[in-house]
Amino acid sequence: MLPTVWFVLIAVLFVGYFFLEGFDYGVGVWMPVLGRTDGERRAILATIGPVWDANEVWLITAAGALFAAFPAWYASLFSGFYPLLALILGALIVRGVGLEFRSKGDEGRWRRTWDAAIATASGFLAAAWGFLMGALLHGVPIDRAGDLVGGIGAVVTPYALEGALASLLLFSLHGALYLTLKAPPPLAERARRAAFRVGGAATAAYFLFVVMSYFYSDFARKLGVDPGAIPILAGLSMVAVRFALLRRTLLLAFFLNGVTIILSTVSVFLTLWPRVMISSLNPAWSLTVAGAAANPYSLSVMSITAVVILPVVLAYQAWTYWVFRQRVGAGDTFHY
Repeated sequence: MLPTVWFVLIAVLFVGYFFLEGFDYGVGVWMPVLGRTDGERRAILATIGPVWDANEVWLITAAGALFAAFPAWYASLFSGFYPLLALILGALIVRGVGLEFRSKGDEGRWRRTWDAAIATASGFLAAAWGFLMGALLHGVPIDRAGDLVGGIGAVVTPYALEGALASLLLFSLHGALYLTLKAPPPLAERARRAAFRVGGAATAAYFLFVVMSYFYSDFARKLGVDPGAIPILAGLSMVAVRFALLRRTLLLAFFLNGVTIILSTVSVFLTLWPRVMISSLNPAWSLTVAGAAANPYSLSVMSITAVVILPVVLAYQAWTYWVFRQRVGAGDTFHY
């Protein structure tokens, strides 16, 4: 049972990461668009200032759990997708440095350069995760040893590219909805209008990805667990965001979009199960949860550690969000 438990736990970690870090990406994408002055851009960054680095802990924990619980999955994924994952790491570094460094100089050119770096890195990250998920669902050409055949170019498919577009728009919508709750009132209204505009494109891209899933990920659906109506429910939740925006129930709109992100991530892991990587060359070469797992002793020690530490981390992060629950005001932007 322990490999299954850790597969579920890794899925939960990615659910948390995409829900929380998803609006960080979106805020970064919208920052130079909605922020017309340096003060407004500082206010936009201040909405995620207290939480963005804590949100990244979910990814660090997921990567660490993947390495310790499923070393064969980690090795195959990180060697096969090394160029993409290296770019993701680079974008995470650039975005983090930009958030800390833009306030270190008063020159307009200095800040504009870091603003462009933050927005570009955020947009790339939002798209890259969708591309990776699409590639995994489509199936990748891994051989008997778990090595990717043909290099990273072999996983560039229309389905993976559509996944990138859908996730970019979905996270952009998530960020705009977050700004409606956290940004100063003039910026919040601007963000609401932006969310309304991008919402239609995000919904269309999401449903196109779902439709394509029934063609391009047939290999995955036939051998894994069919997620059934979950992707459709996620899409309907996304449609409901538009009605919530019209009624100006902004908190509901944010959480409805969050439901879409959560259910979409759940669908990915359900479709993969009982595999962790699907071989498009030979079904027998797919990496399974049981076959890629670490030894039982390692999983037992990890489980004890998780039971002790995870509640503390969750409590701390919940406390952080509670402390910084108010809207950003004019005096809250000094660090950015």
